[in-house]
Amino acid sequence: MIRFYLFGTVDLRDHTAVASILAQPKRTALVAYLAAANHGGWHRRTTLLALFWCELDESRARNALSKALHHIRRSLGEDAILGRGDEELAVNRDRVWCDVAAFEEAFAANDHQTALELYGRGVLLEGFLVSDAPEFEHWLDGRRESLREKAVKSASVLLESAMSANDLPAAIGWARRAVLLAPHDE
Repeated sequence: MIRFYLFGTVDLRDHTAVASILAQPKRTALVAYLAAANHGGWHRRTTLLALFWCELDESRARNALSKALHHIRRSLGEDAILGRGDEELAVNRDRVWCDVAAFEEAFAANDHQTALELYGRGVLLEGFLVSDAPEFEHWLDGRRESLREKAVKSASVLLESAMSANDLPAAIGWARRAVLLAPHDE
């Protein structure tokens, strides 16, 4: 199983050919988007073209996407990225685990402590930049905010639970965590 950590500094583990993926920011961003957007569901190629190759005409953009996918599949395994027809792509969840997807699953299951443990490494793709993909950067800003809001909600739920149980040390800890996540939120 390939483990892809996107909270904090990007880290790709349990595979021998990962350096070639991480060395190219656009490839890293492409795999990160496939793994972290829409809960890791299917993504239209046209969306990927607009996110990563908006400066190219459609033919050249499709060629660039095909080359990136070829390299990613060669590095991570042919079955790491799945295709549905000629127009949709997804990360194979049986081969690639992603901390953002695990965070979303824990949050949806009301497992707020696990969600916060996953979020604890830092913000999504911290310090990561793809300079020639402004639409990706725009998506990334929105996704970071959405995940931060869920982390704040998780801390708030845990705070309320600790207060209801009269566990003041835990309540103080969760309150501090909520303040760290959202220092300007009353």
